[in-house]
Amino acid sequence: MKSIDRVFLIVLDSVGAGYSPDAADFGDVGANTLLGVWKTQRLNIPNLISLGLGNIEGLSFLGNTDFPRARIARMTEASAGKDTTIGHWEIAGHVSVNPLPTFPEGFPFEVIKSLEDAFDREVICNKPYSGTKVLCDYGDEHVTSGKPIIYTSADSVLQIAAHTDIVPIEQLYFWCEQARKIMQGERFGVGRIIARPFEGVSGEYRRTADRRDFSLAPPENLLPDIVKKNRLDCISVGKIEDIFAGRGFMQGFHTHSNREGMEICSKLANTDFRGLCFVNLVDFDMMWGHRRDAVAYAEGLNEFDEWLGGFLKTLGQTDMLIITADHGCDPSFEKTTDHTREYTPCIIYGQGVSAKNMGTRTTFADIGATVAKALGIDFKCDGTSMI
Repeated sequence: MKSIDRVFLIVLDSVGAGYSPDAADFGDVGANTLLGVWKTQRLNIPNLISLGLGNIEGLSFLGNTDFPRARIARMTEASAGKDTTIGHWEIAGHVSVNPLPTFPEGFPFEVIKSLEDAFDREVICNKPYSGTKVLCDYGDEHVTSGKPIIYTSADSVLQIAAHTDIVPIEQLYFWCEQARKIMQGERFGVGRIIARPFEGVSGEYRRTADRRDFSLAPPENLLPDIVKKNRLDCISVGKIEDIFAGRGFMQGFHTHSNREGMEICSKLANTDFRGLCFVNLVDFDMMWGHRRDAVAYAEGLNEFDEWLGGFLKTLGQTDMLIITADHGCDPSFEKTTDHTREYTPCIIYGQGVSAKNMGTRTTFADIGATVAKALGIDFKCDGTSMI
């Protein structure tokens, strides 16, 4: 394989590839994000198919090719969870043996009391909720009272929603920083505190694109840390920097949409850096997966595929592209609106990478090991390189 100078690692947030063997433990037997999207008959992804997406185990319904252009694999999550945080940590080389805490009955009194003391006001809701439905049920009360909406989900998260006309965005971010300090330790250390600003009038509330994630500090010596320690560039696009609590990255680009993330990625491809560009495209999860909009999900994949066709042409002989996902969020799954425990696809493309089907891998951490191997970095992690 040729020496690699740059790796573009793109996470298509929630693009799962069929329920995992342990899906029953998560209530997700039958979930299949890509199948649910494919059934809309709107999917048109020739570039992903040419790379070999349909040749991955379990994805033949997409249509395969006799001559895939990339190395491919089906990835199994080994960590104890199905959320964004530990999914990305595993991609970056660390398997989380213990799950992060969740609160299916809402947060206990001591947490709520600490939050109210920090915010100097009462909070409302404190239940697991759909992010859009919570605005319908509690938006008016918040606007009238100024009390922030606190809610959670099946994931290890504490979310704070506030109307931008009632609570300035910087105030909301400050509350999240205070909540992050409170939510620590084995009992309360949720993976993320998420700021959920919204706007609009009663009956028409809608979340803005200014969401921010305040993550638990990740384990030491993950992929971004190692890249930085080796004095290579480590660049974040989207919410990646937030997921890793800012650690390891020299440059970060926060985005408001998939489209903006892809545009930034294209611009970075035309700059002179050496190292890792780590990208998250969150709309698949946030806009279409959780909202169970399979048609829009398909159209989003089509837009990514169209962009991908041009992006591949910009890659040089010493560039590598890896496309994967962090969990599933099947828009056709009727049991829940939360993430789904699924395999994920992995595509590894580069002029020096031979096409090969690597079968089903036992951990997402193989991706982190692959990036390090490509960049010539010694990285002791929970995975094994696929090149």
